[in-house]
Parts: sequence; C-alpha cells; structure tokens
Amino acid sequence: MAKKDYSQIADTIVKNVGGQGNIKSLIHCISRLRFYLKDEQKANDDVLKNTPGVIDVIHASGQYQVVIGTEVTHVYDAVMKILGPDFADDIGDSTQETAPTADNGQQKGNIVSRAFANLIGFITGSMSPVIGVIAASGIIKGLLSLLTMPQLGELLKPTSTVYLTVNAMADSAFYFLPVLVGFAAAKKLNSDPIVAAVIGGVLAYPQIVDWGKGFKTMFSIGGFHFQFLNYTYSIFPMILAAWLAKLLGDWLNDHLPSYLQMIFTPLITILVVAAITLVVTGPIIQGIANGLADLINWLVKASGWVGGLVIGGFYQVLVIFGLHWGVVPLVAQQISGSGQSALNAIISTTMVSQGAAVLAVALKSKKDDRKTLGIAAAISAFCGVTEPAIYGINLRFRRVFISGLMGSAVGGLITGLMHGSMYGFTGSLIGFSSFFNTKNPGDLTSFYAFLLSSLAALLVSFLVTWFWGYNDQMEIGTKVAKKQRPGSAQKA
Repeated sequence: MAKKDYSQIADTIVKNVGGQGNIKSLIHCISRLRFYLKDEQKANDDVLKNTPGVIDVIHASGQYQVVIGTEVTHVYDAVMKILGPDFADDIGDSTQETAPTADNGQQKGNIVSRAFANLIGFITGSMSPVIGVIAASGIIKGLLSLLTMPQLGELLKPTSTVYLTVNAMADSAFYFLPVLVGFAAAKKLNSDPIVAAVIGGVLAYPQIVDWGKGFKTMFSIGGFHFQFLNYTYSIFPMILAAWLAKLLGDWLNDHLPSYLQMIFTPLITILVVAAITLVVTGPIIQGIANGLADLINWLVKASGWVGGLVIGGFYQVLVIFGLHWGVVPLVAQQISGSGQSALNAIISTTMVSQGAAVLAVALKSKKDDRKTLGIAAAISAFCGVTEPAIYGINLRFRRVFISGLMGSAVGGLITGLMHGSMYGFTGSLIGFSSFFNTKNPGDLTSFYAFLLSSLAALLVSFLVTWFWGYNDQMEIGTKVAKKQRPGSAQKA
C-alpha cells in the first residue's frame, strides 16, 4: 500500500490559518493541531472545516485548534516540514496571558487556580509522552499471560527463552520508567533531559533496586533510619526530581563561570538531586503515591456496582472539561505499583460505549460526511481515543453523547459487580489483553468482566442511539470546545 501523502492537507492548513507569517508556534495533542496565531481573524474557518481530513475548527484556550483525529501526528509532521523546527512549541508558556496586577481576592484565587493547573499540567505533560509505550508494553504482557494460560495448554512456557526475551521487551518500559519520565519531564520544563534521564537511571540502577527490594538501611542519623526503596515502575519521585534538577541546574548556570558549566553543572546536579531523591523525597512521595493508588483501587472494588455505575456514567464528562488528564498518571501509578487498576477497568467501558454510539450514527445516517467521520471516530474510540467521537459527532448531537453515557454506566455497573480489574494501561476493545491476570494467568475473572461489560456497553449505547439518540433530521449542534489540558500546551 502506497504511503499516504499529507503534504496537500498540510499546505491547505498553513495557508488558511493565515500563512506562515501569522503563526507563532504549533503543537499537537492526540486529536488536533493547536496553533498559536498572531491574529486569529486571519484564519479561514469555513475553508478548513470543508477540507477533507479536517473534522472541525475550534477557538479555545488562546489556541486555534484544527481537529484532525487519529492521523494528527502525520499531519503535524507534514505541517512542520513546511514551517520548520523553529515553530515547534514544546512548552507553550510563552503565549500565556499575564495576570492582572490588581491585588484582590479574585486575583489570589486566579493565582491559586493557575498554580494548581500548572502542577497538573506538569504531571500530565511528563506522563503523556510515555503513555504510548506503557500501553504497548501492557498489551504485550497481556498476550504473554494469554499464551501461558493452563486453559490453553500453556502454549508458551514461562521458563522458555522466547517468553523471557519478549517479557523483557514488555517489562523494560516499566522497569526504566523513571528514566523515561525524567526525560519527558525535563523536555516539558525546557531543561537538560539527559541529566534528568541519568538521575532516573540512578533510581533504576540494579544494585539500588536489589537493595530497595530488601529495604536495606543506607545509614542512620539521630535514630532515623534511611532505607533504599525500589523505584522501578515509579513515576512521581522522578517528576519531582526533574523539577529539582531544573531549579538547581538553572542556579548553577547563573553562578558558575561559563568554562565550568559544561562539566560541573551536570555533575553537581546529578549528585545532589539523586541523593535527595534517594534519601528524602523519594521515600515520602513513593509512599504517599502508592498509598493513594491502593486506596482508590480498594474504594472502587469495595463500592462494587455503585462505583462502577457512577464512574462509568460520568467519566467521559471529565473528558469534555479536560479533567481526565488528572486521572491518567494516577492509573499509571496504580498499574506500576500494584500491577492492576480497577478504576481503569471501568474507564475502559466508557471508551467502548462512546465508540458504539458514534458507530450507530455512522450506520444509521445516509449523509456521507457523517458516515465517514462516524466510522473513523468509532475505530478511534475502540482503540482507546474517544475525542474524535465526542467532539466530531456525539456532543454535537447531545442525545448521542447521553446514549453513550447510558451504555458506559451499565458497563461500569457490570465491571463493579464482577470486581473486574486491568493489568495493563490500554483500554477499550483493543486493550482486551490488558484484562488477563499477569500474576495468575489461570484467573479469567477480569477478562470475563471485560467481555460482559464491553458487550453490554456496546449494545446499550448502540441501541439507545439508534432508537432515541439520532436521526438525520436532527440539526447538528454548535461545536463544544475541548478544554485545554490544565496548565499546559504540551503534546498529548
């Protein structure tokens, strides 16, 4: 199959956002191009909306957003070939509006709100580049569990060379997660990603890991014992370490002579930050993060069908407001810490239900544009990305979105009743292998929960949409702008 050419759509987009001279910078998330323009009035919305390959155009969060869908990375690359690397914006802070100087309660509230948003944005921005490899690794581990199931005659022996080799491929992303997160966090902060990656390497260093598994004491001061912890699979200690490295690195560059900076800035930064992380911040943060993740897992399981019904019924509402980005690192922490996430099992059904709702529109509609968009959006949702479905069709026909919520509430209820859990990150239909118990391949409880809940979510959403949620006589509603991920314009 010939490689698809994205140069034409890229050229059309550049011309109709006002040309290269009107563009400050460009980033992209999982479904759209996000332009920072000098003058948004120069952009031609109507031409772009009618351009093949463009789903919609949205003005939001100080950005001019061109919704593409699942092919956004290809279109982004084609646009950047036209613009050049100087137009890439990895941070996005330069376009943030400065706050008014009035000293009043509202201003203080805005400062607190922005600080919290920036914190969430930093955490999710550090995680988002890593999500893909975590998801892929989870799928591989799920497939390995499937192949080693006693019910299938143990097609692959856990002691075989093939298993051990493939398992290493799947485990590497989790084992060296501090390195990956550190690199991504440093890129987010516009600091030195290599220094952060080296600090992450210290946390994942084999001898440190072995000591951490045995909780060996490093030293004692005043009766306080400092112990090594196992930081493989960890997230939050490295995020803080990257921030500390940024602060210390900037300070050193301001105070050291230029001829000493190349060697002594990374040397001092690595020594100081790695030591602080191992001795002080790491044990505290890792303990809190693991405790919080385990607590939420326990609450979801303990609440049974109630938690499943509520979370399933309302999770995709969080997507509308961009609040779901606060859940992503928490789910990752649950899986990396305890090896499973009951919360993510419920979230998975919400993706299936929104995909089923938009699929019903695609199959019922006789309008070619809605059929094409609906099928593409459904495939995307079944692969774990619901944004094209939500913003392309479901929210613009409100009943379609509500139909999807009904289906996901039923799916969540079933997941809660069966106490289903996920052992990988990838959800929706493509993430079926994430429901195989990696610790006990013979336990199929969660996989059966996935089958029943996904089937229920799919049928309920599809049928409610078909008979109540949509018909071709409905007028398409006004666009609902996707909320920017809190505190950031980082790629997602």
